[in-house]
Amino acid sequence: MNLRELVENQAEKYKDKPFLYWQDETVSYSQINELTNKVANFLYDLGIRKGDKVSVYLPNMPQYVYLYLGIPKIGAVTGPVNALFKPREVKFVVGHSEAKAIVTIPKFIPLVNEIKKDLPNLKHVIVIGEPVEGTLNFTELMNKASTDAPHEVDIDEKEDPAAILYTSGTTGFPKGVLQTHFNIRRNAEMIKDFLKAGEDYRFMLILPLFHVNAQIVTIMGPFTIGASCILTPGFSAQTHWETVAKYKASTFSCVPTVLSILLRMPHENLDLSSLKFIICGAAPLPVEVFREFEKTFNCKIVEGYGLTEGTCASSVNPLPTETEDRRKIGSIGIPLPGNEMKIVDNDGNDVPPNSKGEIIVKGDNIMKEYFKNPEANAETLKGVWLYTGDIGYMDDDGFFYITDRKKDMIIRGGENIYPREIEEVLYSHPDVSLATVIGVRDKIYGELPKAFVVLKEGKSVSDEEIIGYCKKNLADFKVPKYVEFRDDLPKTPTGKIMKQPLREEEETKTGKIFNP
Repeated sequence: MNLRELVENQAEKYKDKPFLYWQDETVSYSQINELTNKVANFLYDLGIRKGDKVSVYLPNMPQYVYLYLGIPKIGAVTGPVNALFKPREVKFVVGHSEAKAIVTIPKFIPLVNEIKKDLPNLKHVIVIGEPVEGTLNFTELMNKASTDAPHEVDIDEKEDPAAILYTSGTTGFPKGVLQTHFNIRRNAEMIKDFLKAGEDYRFMLILPLFHVNAQIVTIMGPFTIGASCILTPGFSAQTHWETVAKYKASTFSCVPTVLSILLRMPHENLDLSSLKFIICGAAPLPVEVFREFEKTFNCKIVEGYGLTEGTCASSVNPLPTETEDRRKIGSIGIPLPGNEMKIVDNDGNDVPPNSKGEIIVKGDNIMKEYFKNPEANAETLKGVWLYTGDIGYMDDDGFFYITDRKKDMIIRGGENIYPREIEEVLYSHPDVSLATVIGVRDKIYGELPKAFVVLKEGKSVSDEEIIGYCKKNLADFKVPKYVEFRDDLPKTPTGKIMKQPLREEEETKTGKIFNP
C-alpha cells in the first residue's frame, strides 16, 4: 500500500473525524484527502511528474502536512529543507536533489532569489502567504485545483521514493536519504504496533516538520492509527503545558533539550491529566534528566533510537504498564517490531553480549539509498544491513546501549552536526591557517560545537569575527559556541590534526560542563 492509497483508505474509514488541530482550526481525515488531492493536481498541472523532487522550505503549518502527503500521490518526491539553513546550505540541498519546484513563504524569498540563478532544474517557486512578484501563489493554485483523485501513477511502494531528506555529512556536504513509500508506511506501523495507542489519542507535534521525528512519529504515527495530531508552530517553553491542557494531548515527541528546558520552567498547578507518556529521542537523554523529569511531572518517558537512514525509529524502551516496567534507563531499548539490531566488529562479525562494536540495523524502514552517492551507499548499506556508525553493546537481556560514535558527529539538542562542515567554512576564512571542531558538554543542549583555530602569520581576528563569519554560512545551530585560538594544533606524525587530545583537555577542566 503506497502513501496515496493509505491516505484514501484512512479518509474512507475515518471520514469527518478530526486528524489535525491547528490553533482554532480542525481538519478531518476526509479534508486531508481532498486537500492532498488539490496539491497533487496543481503540481501535475505544473508539469511535476513521477520521480520529480519538490522542495518544501517552510516552518510548521498545516500546508506542510498537505504537501508531505500530497506530493507522493503523483509519484513525486517531497524534499523537506531545514528552515534554519543559510543560502549556502539551501542551495546545496535544493540543487543536489534536482528539485523542480520549491514551496516556501515570503520571508524566505530573498534567500531563494539569491540562489535561484545557480539552480538550473528549479522551474517553479510557490509561495504560501501574500502574493510575491515572479512566483506562484499557493492559495490561488489550491483554489483552482480539483479535489478529485489525481492522475493515476504506477507506484512501486518498495522501490519508488516518497521523500528525500538531507543528513549532515562527514564529507562536509549533506547526504540525500531516499525513503520509499514502504519505508515510511512500515515505520509508522512499527510505531503504531509498539505504542498500542488508541484512536482517541492526540499526538502533539512540537518539533520542526523538516525533522523525521515530527514527520513519522507525530504525523504518520497518528495518521496510521486513526488518531489525531495537534500541530504547533514549534516548541515554546512558556506555552507548552497550556497547549497540552487546552487540546488534551495524550503524548508528545521531543528531544532531550526540551525536557531539560521544561524542568527549569515554573511547573506548579499544571493540568497533565491527559498525558499518557512522553516520547524522547534524536540524542542521548542524560539519566539525571530522565529521573528528575519523571519525578517532577509524574509522567513516564519512552526513550528511543533511530536515524534518518532508518526512516526514523529503530529501537525503543518497552512502554511501562501499571504492573510492569521493563525499561532500562540509559539504554536505547530493544528493536521495534519488524526491526533487527546487532553488534559487529570491524570485519562485520557478530560480537558476544556486553562487547562493544558497531550497531547495525535491518528492517522494512531502512532507506532505499543515498541519492547520487555510491561511495556512501557502499560504506553504509551492506547486504540487508544498515551500518549506523554508532558504537555500543547489547546486554544479556537484549537491550542496546550507545557508548561512542564511529562517525565524527556532535548532537546539539537533537540536531546532528558534522564538524567537517564547520571546518570547511572556517578554512574558507582568509585569515585561518588551521582549524578543527569538537563537541563540548552542555547542560541544556547536550553538546555544543567548539572551534580551535590557528591564524595565518601576522593576522589578528577576534572570536566574535570568526563566529560572525560562520553565521553567514551556516545554520545557527551549527555555529561554534566557543572559539579558542592556538599557536598550533596537536597532530599525528603524518600531519593529521588529532581531536582526541583536545577532547581530553576539555574533560579535565575541573569537570566543567560548558553552559551558554
